[in-house]
Amino acid sequence: MNSERAKLVVVSGLSGSGKSIALNALEDAGYTCIDNLPVSLFETLAQDLSASRDDHRLTAIGIDARAPCNELDRVPALVRGLREVGVHCEIVFLEADPEILIQRFSETRRRHPLTDDRHDLESAIGQERRLLAPLAEAADLTIDTSRTTLHQLRELIRERVAGRASGQLSLMLQSFGFKHGMPRNANFVFDVRCLPNPHWRPELRPLTGRDAAVAAFLEESDSVKRMLYDLNDFVQRWIPCIEQEGRSYLSIAIGCTGGQHRSVYLVERLAERLDALDCKVLVTHRELS
Repeated sequence: MNSERAKLVVVSGLSGSGKSIALNALEDAGYTCIDNLPVSLFETLAQDLSASRDDHRLTAIGIDARAPCNELDRVPALVRGLREVGVHCEIVFLEADPEILIQRFSETRRRHPLTDDRHDLESAIGQERRLLAPLAEAADLTIDTSRTTLHQLRELIRERVAGRASGQLSLMLQSFGFKHGMPRNANFVFDVRCLPNPHWRPELRPLTGRDAAVAAFLEESDSVKRMLYDLNDFVQRWIPCIEQEGRSYLSIAIGCTGGQHRSVYLVERLAERLDALDCKVLVTHRELS
């Protein structure tokens, strides 16, 4: 099949992590979306997609912990079966820290689907994570929404899932600050705290790595130039191998102390150098947002 073959996205994840937002974003992008689809009907849909001659068909389904656990275990195998017959199929899994999920449920006053007389909200979240483990382990893309706004999540889904051709690698370059915690779902993490820090220059402290004055300061350093060269060489060298493996998503995180100067500068410059690659590059700065 060509690069625009039929595509199915399975959206799953923890309640309160943004599954509905993700499905809405895909629907806005032209997908036919079905939420809370029973796994037994997934098999019927899989047969329909396998037999379909519509190479441009876009479908997204939501599967969550309300399905029986023995059915959830079967989903990864169903996805593999679809891939074998030429349907581009992937799993997107959304998660968030337990305390964030508890806060969201408290603010919306919604009931968690697994709470009952024996399970409070905290234990229900833990139970749900265990039930969804097969889908989390098989996910092509995992998105941690703990520090993501609704707008940012919609943009991530639009750019990384809906906005790329089938079979095209989506590469996300993310800057972050170690003092705020490491990204949970990065495939590669690079520590650039060894480089000269603009923070110690009072006139540069309120600026970011996007500003010309910060860039000029960093570009005076041979170590910064060498770091950028090595990062670019690493990515350019290994991206083709990762694409040959059939991967759909790759996330590279570059961290400095606060996530404001050095990591931001390097992500911006690295993205410029990767522009010629045959992959979709997305830049995000966690601490600036």
